Amino acid sequence: MDGSSDITIETVDSLGAVTPEAWDACAAPGRGRPADPFVTWRFLKALEDSGSVGGRSGWQPTYLLARAGDELIAVAPMYAKFHSQGEYVFDHSWAHAYERAGGEYYPKLQIAAPFTPVPGRRFLVKPGWERIGMSALVQGAVQVAAQAGLSGVHATFCTAEEAEAGAQMGLMHRRGQQFHWENRGYGAFDDFLAALSSRKRKMIRKERAQAQGFGGRIVRLTGDQIEPAHWDAFWRFYQDTGARKWGSPYLTRAFFDEAQAHLRDDMLLVLAEREGRWVAGALNFIGRDALFGRYWGCTEHHPCLHFELCYYVAIEEAIARGLARVEAGAQGEHKLARGYLPKETHSLHWVADEGFRRAIADFLEQEARAVDYEIEVLTGYGPFRREHREEQD
Repeated sequence: MDGSSDITIETVDSLGAVTPEAWDACAAPGRGRPADPFVTWRFLKALEDSGSVGGRSGWQPTYLLARAGDELIAVAPMYAKFHSQGEYVFDHSWAHAYERAGGEYYPKLQIAAPFTPVPGRRFLVKPGWERIGMSALVQGAVQVAAQAGLSGVHATFCTAEEAEAGAQMGLMHRRGQQFHWENRGYGAFDDFLAALSSRKRKMIRKERAQAQGFGGRIVRLTGDQIEPAHWDAFWRFYQDTGARKWGSPYLTRAFFDEAQAHLRDDMLLVLAEREGRWVAGALNFIGRDALFGRYWGCTEHHPCLHFELCYYVAIEEAIARGLARVEAGAQGEHKLARGYLPKETHSLHWVADEGFRRAIADFLEQEARAVDYEIEVLTGYGPFRREHREEQD
């Protein structure tokens, strides 16, 4: 299959133009639960149908498709972006410099799972077409940007393999870091605690006891267990967090109804109830190998409840489900003391202006050295006992 067939490229502004089966044959090949739920047809369509993308959101769907004859062999979740919000790989300084020099940075093309700082495949190629498929998507994205006079193309939170392949095609490789918890074959939460230094182990036990003594109960819901009242409560939490962090929430209320209709078995909702009212919650997505912590919020503050709902329950669930890791999202060095270690992330960039491209390449070279140093230092401050740190090196 991976031969020299003629490849055609097109863009569509709605996933309604692609069947779920054809898209997911590229995005989520194989049987069972997808490795990355955030690039599946149903997740991206839920964003679209709920108005979370499109309209005045600044994320205009421009899905990229590659075909060999009538066969869809590769796709990419691509958007025309009119700002840099909801990306988590920050290029605001690039935009300011570009515009100070007299250029127009926006719109740009973004290949991403919107509002989702989760590493995964961004160039979604059907098995058997790997080499030709990615090449077609990269060339197609650059061609679309160039023909439209756009400033560039950015593929954020791609895999290390995609980053290496993209760099060989002439794209600029940017590195970052976020915090992941890794399952070292633990049979229970206490096995994880046993791998920690005594001081960190005592700290976590104290935090869990304090959180669980908040005066209410903590429930874990998935699938049909999640009811509209639960989403009403979580929407309040999400709005509060979004208003404080971003100025306005990225996802609409309708997204959670769409998610319940089409993604309910891919979600784990953890809620805290006190005196008959839901007061805090954390939403996770369940992948084939990982639990992805995504959103948190509360209407009442209780000491350590954030750590319990977001980090410790996630670890327990990953162990119980036999998952390899928990990915806790962007930023947050407080995760380090709770067993989440820094891991490298990757993105790819193409900029139309040659002079600006050289300046960014120089910046990325310096930034990569800083990221290496940061990961090394943070890992050294991890909570694990010395012998366990050596096993992880």
